[in-house]
Amino acid sequence: MKSTGVAMPARRAVVKSLCLTALASAMPALAQSRRLRVAWLSFVGASDGSTFLDELRQGLRQRGYIEGENLTLDAFWADDSQDRLTEAVSRMIASAPDIIVSQGVAVNSVKRATSSIPVVFGYSGDPVEAGFVSSFAHPGGNMTGISYLTIELVGKRLEILREAMPGLRRVAILAAPQHPGDKVERRASASAASTLGIATTYFEARDSTELTTAMSAMEKSGCDAVVMFPVQYVISQRERIAAWAVRNRLPTISGWAQFADGGNFMSYGPNLHDCSARMAFFVDRIAKGVHPADIPVELPTRVEFVINLKAAKALGVTVPPTLAVRADRVIS
Repeated sequence: MKSTGVAMPARRAVVKSLCLTALASAMPALAQSRRLRVAWLSFVGASDGSTFLDELRQGLRQRGYIEGENLTLDAFWADDSQDRLTEAVSRMIASAPDIIVSQGVAVNSVKRATSSIPVVFGYSGDPVEAGFVSSFAHPGGNMTGISYLTIELVGKRLEILREAMPGLRRVAILAAPQHPGDKVERRASASAASTLGIATTYFEARDSTELTTAMSAMEKSGCDAVVMFPVQYVISQRERIAAWAVRNRLPTISGWAQFADGGNFMSYGPNLHDCSARMAFFVDRIAKGVHPADIPVELPTRVEFVINLKAAKALGVTVPPTLAVRADRVIS
């Protein structure tokens, strides 16, 4: 039977469609044929950071990435040492990962080390001010991820502290001046304190060494309680801070649950476990060919409020039942 001029183009279109469909179906298998190499870098040691690495691992597993099959996940730890961090970054870059995942102050070192390897970060500061991305919506470079800097939570911590301590009049605020986002956190703190009729005094510490001097100054300041901005050294020194707080009867609050878990009075802020698991989403997008420049930076979606009643008792604070029932977790 003779073909018509109309039928041939239609037939070619059908054949082309079938070919494209077959190619599309084959693409996932082709992508899975090569093992993805992901490097995890943390400033802290494995004892503090392994839980978050496990959350990332679980998030990747849920997306089909299985270690030993289609995934290699190498961890590099700095053990709270700048010298070890420098060495860990060198080893990590030498391992030639496809994607780097990093949290906290280690992200700054990653930024200096590479502008070509895709990087997924979890960062408590402002990634724009830090120079990691051009904007939240359009990162524009080789980095993207999650910013833990949720400014509206700054005032909420002061509100919670006032509710727990109705007679609260003066608060010491510990800040890290070198930390991107410090200025905006200070402004938010001052605004919230003014609204609540609370006087504030700022104390600065760039690291755990300067923390000693800052704590000594806070002891003499006449403050009723302490708000500590959630930065890495505050969390790594949480048990030391808790012991100091009890000795001086100074209730403390910060932004990450580890702070309260470590013996301090309260924490209110992003759920870091959720955030670590969410990083797998970014890894998956990049592994599938989306450039970090085109993946918007996210903010946390869940906030966690933790009260440590053991600490409250040691501090001589009676937590109102109306506040305790609102906590996501109560340590007793």
